[in-house]
Amino acid sequence: MTTRPFRFGAVAGYAPSGGAWTGLARRAEQLGYDTLLIPDTLGTFAPFPALAAAAAVTTGLRLGTYVLSAPNRTPGQVAWEARALQSLSDGRFELGLGAGRPGAEADTDKLGVPYGTPAERVARLTETIDAAGEMPILIAAAGPRLLRLAARRADTIALAVPAQSTEEQLAAKLDELYELAGDRFPKLELNLNLAAIGEDLPPWLRQQVGGEPHGVGFLKGSVEEMAETLQKRRERLGISYISINAYYLEAFAPVVERLSGT
Repeated sequence: MTTRPFRFGAVAGYAPSGGAWTGLARRAEQLGYDTLLIPDTLGTFAPFPALAAAAAVTTGLRLGTYVLSAPNRTPGQVAWEARALQSLSDGRFELGLGAGRPGAEADTDKLGVPYGTPAERVARLTETIDAAGEMPILIAAAGPRLLRLAARRADTIALAVPAQSTEEQLAAKLDELYELAGDRFPKLELNLNLAAIGEDLPPWLRQQVGGEPHGVGFLKGSVEEMAETLQKRRERLGISYISINAYYLEAFAPVVERLSGT
């Protein structure tokens, strides 16, 4: 298995002001994070203007959607906005796409666009990839349809598994991806999002993850122990791109400093 250098992303969707948002972007860059990632929900900032604002106050930080919900926009609209942001950020934008998270139908109802069946959403996602052209693509995938598409078309795959998944369940999902990707597998960058760092799980996050903090989405221990866990996981499973909830931006920074680029 090819060992890629670690990359680290911070996932944030909202701040109380423009200054707080751009300050978060600056701080992520100062702490050595590689990417600032934003989800696509009506409860967070609209992704493209928020990332444009972050691009304007940073120089090396990469910026990504994590991930755009395919039903929310036409493929042409995504391509138009993505190319504009790629230009405005001097090439630092990374386009992340998905077919719609659980509950995303409520957003499309408010937007006045059809959510579609699973097959229709995957077809819309495929059309969006086609419209994006040569732009590198991250696809969030867990089910067979999306894993199959990601195996063929993605540059980076965000493994959309529940935070409470065991290492064995995660390994089984990667075995499935390996079979689908074939010769492409070594070319794929693999991402896993961490829901929480350490023992600090605020009530809102405990409710969001729906249970106790046990599983691959929860990283605990000292800086050395957390770094060792990620190194072993990369050695065994090839996962080199780690993203975290920006709530833990400062707490996770020592791990970023220890592993970034290694």
